[in-house]
Amino acid sequence: MKKDRSVKAAVIYGPGKVGIEEFPYPRVPEGGAIMKSIQSGICGTDKHTYNGQTKQFAGTKFEFEVPFPIIQGHEGVGVIEEISEEGARSLEFNGEILRPGDRVTFGPVRTCKKCWYCRHMSWYNLCEGKERINYGNSISCREEPHLFGAFAEYMTFLPGSYLFKLPDELDDDMACLVEMMAVTYTLDKAMEFSSFGGEGWSFGATVVIQGAGPIGLGHVIKARMLGAGKIIVTDVSDYRLKLAKEFGADICLNVNETTEEERIAIVMENSHGLGADIGVQCVGLPEVVPEGLEMMRKAGMYIDPGSFADIGTSPINMHRVCSKSLRIFGASEHAITGFRPTIEMMVRNKDNFPWKKFFSHRYNIEDYDEAMKVSMGLDSMKVLVSPWLYKK
Repeated sequence: MKKDRSVKAAVIYGPGKVGIEEFPYPRVPEGGAIMKSIQSGICGTDKHTYNGQTKQFAGTKFEFEVPFPIIQGHEGVGVIEEISEEGARSLEFNGEILRPGDRVTFGPVRTCKKCWYCRHMSWYNLCEGKERINYGNSISCREEPHLFGAFAEYMTFLPGSYLFKLPDELDDDMACLVEMMAVTYTLDKAMEFSSFGGEGWSFGATVVIQGAGPIGLGHVIKARMLGAGKIIVTDVSDYRLKLAKEFGADICLNVNETTEEERIAIVMENSHGLGADIGVQCVGLPEVVPEGLEMMRKAGMYIDPGSFADIGTSPINMHRVCSKSLRIFGASEHAITGFRPTIEMMVRNKDNFPWKKFFSHRYNIEDYDEAMKVSMGLDSMKVLVSPWLYKK
């Protein structure tokens, strides 16, 4: 019987230390569910943790160091294996009834639903309640029921989690991009600022994206969907810049082959001498921020979803920020309300982008260490890991 069997999972014990463990098959939590994992993508946060950059949400009540050992995986897709009666009614964010066999993805944050932020804001990552969990990230697999990440054969969802039933039109690969593409919902929200006398951006705006890794490429896609004019991308990898072109970027600049002055000049030349309306920092390195700010026009908006782990600071001349009336928008994770529009937008645009090129490598969880190392290479994009598929 399934309840008597063990569950295999990839476990990270510390920076650069990965192994395979077996855990007991879990009971269904009251108000919760068990998902059979199909596959999950490796996120930039997973890479930071693997590299020992383990402090997250610094300066907030939720600040923590990653509690090794953990099971990672929060960009996942799976099938409901078992679900409680209450969970069937309450876990699906849009109010749909969930049943065993339903294919789902999930929001990686389980919130308290009681704190000020939970009651007032849709950005569920702001939750400060003691019940909060970041799946695959903030809770150790030494805590029962152990399986809090998608890089395992089965994953446990506690009450208060957010699941999303997936339409048949979105295949398992694209389902692994839903969480990441929900991060780009910041661009949707930034368009709301256009109602205030030229702030923010609107159709035809110039967008600069620093970094053409998976999160940067996701922002290229979203900017193109939303009607951006010129999209300018910077990176150090020709492979990634070529992909950015195929997904809709207009100008791609290799940082190793251009100077900062040249890149800023190119942005100005392609924005009527004004500067970019929107900048997005997707590199994850603080030292790129000053250049990004210099690329902005007056009252431009600079969004940073890329500094998720605390890896240091960068000097910024705040007079430049003040004199240009810049808007700097920190975007940790995403709004839970962005998932459904993201799913619908991806379905509507599934034939408008070469989505399959987004997925560069595939591994089984037994090869998780290799998968992690490959994901950090300059010739990789989204790396998928499965507990069941891709066996050599």
